[in-house]
Amino acid sequence: MVYTVVPQNSIVEFPCLHTLQRCSRFASPNYKVFHCSTMNAAAIIKCDIRAQSCLQWRGDLGAARNLFPLKCGALPGSVCINRVKEVDQDEWNTESRVLGVNKTFKGGMSTKKPHNSSSFDGPFVENDEKTNNKILQDLCIRGKLTDAAKLIDIMARCSQIPDFPSCINLIRGLVRIDRIDKASKVLEVMVMSGGIPDTITYNMMIGGLCKRGHIKSAICLLDEMSLSGCAPDVITYNTILRSMFDNGKFEQAIEFWKDQLQKGCPPYVITYTILIEQVCKQCGTTRAMEVLEDMAVEGCFPDIVTYNSLVNFSCKEGKYEDAALVINNILAHGMKLNAVTYNTLIHSLFSNGCWDEVDEILELMNNTSHPPTVITYNILINGLCKYGLVDRAINFYDQMVSQNLLPDIITYNTLLGALCREGMVDEALQLTQLLDGSCCSPCLITYNIVIDGLVKQGCMKRAMGLYERMIDRGITPDDITHRTLIWGLCRSDLVEEAVHILKEMDKRGHKIRNIAYKLVIYRLCRSKKVDMAIQVLELLISSGCKPDDTIYSTIVQGVADAGMTEEAKMLRQKLIDRKIFREGTVF
Repeated sequence: MVYTVVPQNSIVEFPCLHTLQRCSRFASPNYKVFHCSTMNAAAIIKCDIRAQSCLQWRGDLGAARNLFPLKCGALPGSVCINRVKEVDQDEWNTESRVLGVNKTFKGGMSTKKPHNSSSFDGPFVENDEKTNNKILQDLCIRGKLTDAAKLIDIMARCSQIPDFPSCINLIRGLVRIDRIDKASKVLEVMVMSGGIPDTITYNMMIGGLCKRGHIKSAICLLDEMSLSGCAPDVITYNTILRSMFDNGKFEQAIEFWKDQLQKGCPPYVITYTILIEQVCKQCGTTRAMEVLEDMAVEGCFPDIVTYNSLVNFSCKEGKYEDAALVINNILAHGMKLNAVTYNTLIHSLFSNGCWDEVDEILELMNNTSHPPTVITYNILINGLCKYGLVDRAINFYDQMVSQNLLPDIITYNTLLGALCREGMVDEALQLTQLLDGSCCSPCLITYNIVIDGLVKQGCMKRAMGLYERMIDRGITPDDITHRTLIWGLCRSDLVEEAVHILKEMDKRGHKIRNIAYKLVIYRLCRSKKVDMAIQVLELLISSGCKPDDTIYSTIVQGVADAGMTEEAKMLRQKLIDRKIFREGTVF
């Protein structure tokens, strides 16, 4: 306890501990006696001098035992200490130190009475709008989002207008950390202050609400968005519709879109297509067709893109009767099928081995304004190659060229893959060489396909030659390239060449997986080349990879097979001591 006796009409200076919390006074005619006890909370001390002026001070809490001088004119009056909310005291005291609010705090004489709101407002209620906005910007820059939201609340109660760009950044930041409730309050203050958030901010808010499953709140915010002068866009509607479908509210989604159309929403084709796709997936093609008709009444007419999405879904499900229903609907509305429609049908029919139907569609395409495209031929060639019908695939390739359609790299990669699978590596190499001088140069995938084909045929010399040519062309090999070559070299008992590739890969900084090292170490140990296997193990460790039990056990077994039984036992014991192997591990 601390007692201070202050004579009337005198100035007294007394130290105040950080932990000052509660004061009481005992009045006498000539003295004011202050009785102070210490508690762990911040304090704001106000000396009310004849109800006209006061000198304000905010205690800065902390672990240190620093003392602050407090001057008070001890005239008849009172000492008022407002407690800071215990929940927020640490945050606000920290911010006051970081931002230096004590420097910007107006510590002069004031005629204002203690504020009636929560006392954590501290010096911010005394700051002017410009000062608080500067602090607000600083808080947002520092990422103090919660404190910034509190400051905006204080500014709103003080009839101050917050900085709108800071509000927008704050709302977006709060949404990202899933503090939708605080973001909503900031948004409300901003709009009530005359600010107009942009579409991105509103969309983030609506997305956050939908993520939580608060669809009604999202729709309410959509309405407020329109009233605030910020028009919703296609992303706004798509977000709400997808959320409704994710939550199984199919009919509500349909009614929602109808309602928006009646309110004057533009008939966005993308939104409309998403709606129809989801209805088709969840409720079937028949219901989707009914929705199409209902939406037409509201002035939202489907285009060929919408219909193609229905055709695609029906074909993927193998429901060709539904696909036929959609196509009949297209034709009934005076629309024509395009190349996408035909390609979707061909791809699906090919996957199910319906050759005759594919021929009919091709004939139909040749008689319309939408003849087969490069994509059409790629679908045909790919389908035939999968079934091993390379000759017929080459015929389509010739037909494609005769119609002045330039094959792309997908066409060539598909043919090369088929040739290699059939063991026609000479033809594959010849085609690769022809591509080198063309406008459709081989890519990484092209080389990987041919190298894989050569390796599987045991043509390692030619595979290595193509590998070197690939590097000379400026194409960087990937993990698939190296794994294929190492597997082929080990299979052909060319393990030392595989080690050379591993070293070259390491020099060039190429990433190598453990499986490649495992294979080489296994082959070296089987050939009793333990010293080289240990070199590869060192290479593995230096590359940052962590060897597993299999690699160590392979080396121990290799040492034993090389006739060095005692050395193998010693190595095994060392691995057990390092807890790599368990006691009793048997090889």
